[in-house]
Amino acid sequence: MAPRAAARLESLGFDRVHEYRAGKLDWLAAGLPAEGENSNCPRAGEASRKDVVVCGLKDRLGDVRERARQAGWDVAVVVDEEHIVLGLMRSKQLEMDPNLAIELAMRPGSSTFRPYVSTKEMADFMVEHDLDSAPITTSDGKLVGVLLKSDTVRLAADATACTRKLIITADPAADA
Repeated sequence: MAPRAAARLESLGFDRVHEYRAGKLDWLAAGLPAEGENSNCPRAGEASRKDVVVCGLKDRLGDVRERARQAGWDVAVVVDEEHIVLGLMRSKQLEMDPNLAIELAMRPGSSTFRPYVSTKEMADFMVEHDLDSAPITTSDGKLVGVLLKSDTVRLAADATACTRKLIITADPAADA
C-alpha cells in the first residue's frame, strides 16, 4: 500500500501495516483478492486450467506426449523446480522424435499472460492471434495454469462490461 495510506492506518491504531511496493498490477498478477467495480469480472487466472501437463527440460518427449494424451491435452508446459515457465510444447512439438529431450524440442520464450487480464480481453487476443491456449503466470514467472480459448470465449460472452485493456502489444504502425 502507499506510504501515505500506511501512515494513516498506523495513526488509526492498526499495528500490522505493510507497505506493498510492487504495485497494484503485481498484486493482481499474484492472484490476490481485489475490490471495486471490476473485481467481479472473470479473469484469466481464475479461468485457467490447473491440471495442465508440466515437464522438465531433461524429460523425454515420448513420455511427455503420452502423459499429455492420457490427460486430454495437446499442450505441455516446461517448468523448472520452482514452477517457473521455461517453454511450451504445443501439438507440433509433441509430435517430434519421442527420444528427444524436451529442451531440444520445446518452444522457448513463449508468451505468457497475467492472471488479472479479463477473459474478454484474453478471448479477443486469442481469437485475433489464433491461439488455442495460453500459459498464465505470476509476475515472477510461476505457472498458474493454461487458459483454453474455448473456455475464455465462453466466459467472455457473459462479461461484456469488462473491457479495460490490460494486454499491451507493440503497434508496428506507431514506429513508422
